[in-house]
Amino acid sequence: MGAQAAVRKRAMNRELALKVVLTVVGLLFLASSYPMIVFIRQDPALSMMFSLYVTLGVFLLLAIRNPAASRSVIAFTAWSSFAHAVLMGTQAMRNMVARGELIGVAVLIIIGILLVALAPAKEPDASTSHSM
Repeated sequence: MGAQAAVRKRAMNRELALKVVLTVVGLLFLASSYPMIVFIRQDPALSMMFSLYVTLGVFLLLAIRNPAASRSVIAFTAWSSFAHAVLMGTQAMRNMVARGELIGVAVLIIIGILLVALAPAKEPDASTSHSM
C-alpha cells in the first residue's frame, strides 16, 4: 500500500472514530432530556442546564453527516466539557456538591479529550488553495 493510501486510510479511520464519538456523546446528551423533565419543578436550574445538553446532543447527531462542516459545534462541546469538568471538580473538592460528581468530571474530561483529539482539520480556504 502506498503512502497516500495509508494516509487516506488513517483519515478515514479517524473520521469513523469521530463519528462514533459524536453518536455516543450526542445520544448521551440527548438522554439528559429525561432528567430535564423529571427535575423541572424540583430543581429548575438543573433542568435549564440539561436543556442545553439536550440541544447540544441534537447538533452533535446532526454533525455526524459532515464533521468538517461542524468544527465549531465539536470544539464548543469539547471546551465546554472541560469548563464544566473544572467547575464541577472544584465544587466536589470543596464539598459544595457530592464527591460522586467526580464520575461526571471524568466523563466530561474524556469527552473533551476525545473530541479535541479527533476534531476534523480545518479545510483549506478555496481562495488560498489555487496554485499559480
